[in-house]
Amino acid sequence: MSSLTELPLTAIAARIADGSVSSEAVTAGCLDRIERLDAGINAFQAVSAERALEQARAADTLRKTGRPLPLLHGVPLAHKDMFYRQGEESTCGSIIRRGWTAPATADVLRRLDGAGAVTLGRLNMSEFAVGPIGLNAHYGPTRNPHNQDHVSGGSSSGPAAAVASAMCFGALGSDTGASIRIPAACCGIVGLKTSLGRISTAGTMPLSSTLDVVGPLARTVADAALLTAILAAPADPELETDAHAELLHALDGDLLEIRFGVPKGFLAESLHPDVERCLDNAIAVSKALGLAPQPVETSAFGDAFAIYRNIFGAEASAFHRHYLDIRPEDYSPQVRARLLAGRDVSTETYIRAMRERSALQQRVICDVFSTVDVLIAPVLAIPVPAIAEVDVGDGPQMMEVVSGFLRLTSGVNVLGLPALSIPVGLTGNGLPAAIQLIGPPWSEALLLRLGHAFEQALATAPRP
Repeated sequence: MSSLTELPLTAIAARIADGSVSSEAVTAGCLDRIERLDAGINAFQAVSAERALEQARAADTLRKTGRPLPLLHGVPLAHKDMFYRQGEESTCGSIIRRGWTAPATADVLRRLDGAGAVTLGRLNMSEFAVGPIGLNAHYGPTRNPHNQDHVSGGSSSGPAAAVASAMCFGALGSDTGASIRIPAACCGIVGLKTSLGRISTAGTMPLSSTLDVVGPLARTVADAALLTAILAAPADPELETDAHAELLHALDGDLLEIRFGVPKGFLAESLHPDVERCLDNAIAVSKALGLAPQPVETSAFGDAFAIYRNIFGAEASAFHRHYLDIRPEDYSPQVRARLLAGRDVSTETYIRAMRERSALQQRVICDVFSTVDVLIAPVLAIPVPAIAEVDVGDGPQMMEVVSGFLRLTSGVNVLGLPALSIPVGLTGNGLPAAIQLIGPPWSEALLLRLGHAFEQALATAPRP
């Protein structure tokens, strides 16, 4: 059954739809894999085995009627434990939310339900999505499927690890500063940080309301494209917008018109030699694809990174004000320290940061995306570290470690840009390295098309 569970989402969806395999058999295969592997990986917060099998049997019954089937008919997925389902628990990776039940179902879950997906369960995450590493003091770290001594990346740790280890075919994550791209990069899969506002966050745990976005984690770019098209579909299913049609056909078209940018300055500085080598290899691939890389100044990303902490800190601490006052001991030391640091951001500092942000958003369009359509950059500046290296609690190294993880990604959130993380090879420790393709707002279809071409060109690259 492992050969079935390791197929891409698009392939298994086609096989379920044509009846060559049943949704029940595929779902049972995923559940078997969870039972065998998850004790070591710790990707799942809760598994809904009986409900998943009931949904799968219902999908198989519907297929036999001959009626038209939705795009994800009978495909098993699982999601980060911060996407609410009415009447069900959502811990958000915390003990504060243990036993809390959601008053409404998240828009994105309703869209996946409507597309026919089977839900396997809820996935582990960093506590309240605060943390890019993948640690959780309450429920344990999610471990990298390729080497369990190493981190999976956060905060969408469970989704990335579950998809990479073929326990599900795709997953939902959120990205406030890195939380889709870094886990995808660490686990060697595809993750799409969407444009701010592209996908509804209604019914999703907020963290930093002007930075939060929702996006997919998947094993291939085609899988991510399909999930994104479903998640960003018009609220009225009878409506078809140009933007939605573009996502449905995102992989079509040639690359010859794409202006391809290579960073100089901030996004290219202080890279580990292994990461620099992987970036150089990816740039060489771009040339083989017929693109003409041109250098681009990326200081706007550095300036955006510099104000990220003030925006994130002020908004996250405001959301947590009540529980910080009445249950501070129920936060882990690192999360509590980061949230309390946000209280020190004055109103004046926050307003100034938001004004600077607006100016930077205009500047990145003028300085970068007036001359190129896509910018390439690493996701992490270092190879995927061991858990023991970065599990520093709330000690003096905390902000240094966190900032090191966020340095190349959080500016993208401040600027409101989409970014696609794709694996491009291995670093010296045998774990994945990844690039992110960054575009102007609402350019997801372009990033997916280019990412698909990179993926095909890198098909023979080493895998963990």
